[in-house]
Amino acid sequence: MKILAVGDVVGEAGLDTLDALLRKVKRAHGVDFVVVNGENAARVGLMPGQADSMLAAGADVITLGNHTFNKRQIVPYLDDNPFILRPANYAPQTPGRGAAVYEGAQGLRILVFNLIGRCDMPFGPDNPFLCADRVLREHAGQYDIALCDFHANATSEKMAMGYYLDGRVACIWGTHTHVQTADERINPKGSGYITDIGMTGPIVSVLGVCPEQSIAMFRGDLTDYFKTAPGDCALSGAVFEVARGGVCRSVTRVWERYQR
Repeated sequence: MKILAVGDVVGEAGLDTLDALLRKVKRAHGVDFVVVNGENAARVGLMPGQADSMLAAGADVITLGNHTFNKRQIVPYLDDNPFILRPANYAPQTPGRGAAVYEGAQGLRILVFNLIGRCDMPFGPDNPFLCADRVLREHAGQYDIALCDFHANATSEKMAMGYYLDGRVACIWGTHTHVQTADERINPKGSGYITDIGMTGPIVSVLGVCPEQSIAMFRGDLTDYFKTAPGDCALSGAVFEVARGGVCRSVTRVWERYQR
């Protein structure tokens, strides 16, 4: 089967892009299952209505990250909707779930789990490596293939996780840094990997933000609240082709332009 992972959807521009392009990309690549990171749909966070629109656009599962709880309206939604995941290594008393098993094509059971990194991410989560062990152990015998969205800042931490889970999950991809990396590959034990799948949002931007605002911040100027940049957008992600035994056969980067 083919799995499409879509990078962080940024603002209304990203939501419009997802709605316009996701079905087209699925058809073009013969995709069977889609995981979309949505933690930036409200720029910092996600609103329930935005999550509904992402699922309506063709996402099978929505993953989150460090902005999971920036919009508190999402809190009851996390408990009520099984198709949205927050990082599994958040404190166990936080709302929602970090992993779940979904039905995929050909009756395959797909375990999807979301983790957040700790390197330069000051949110106090549990160790993501030990959490990954726990998730796989708790779901043993319940799934045919496993997928992991690792929402982390440091490329070294993402790469380490890629090797740590190699042979234990079919696919692992990084999110959070919004810049698509060119290191897609099959790791030695058969897991598909890419350090970051990029973002879905404005092309002429700094991580989705108007460039002049980002430049002003780095200069040390006083700035207004960040605004999503105008102009054309792109859907960014990766397609993983997975054999029935859970071995990844190929990883293909996806970048599709959307004229607004």
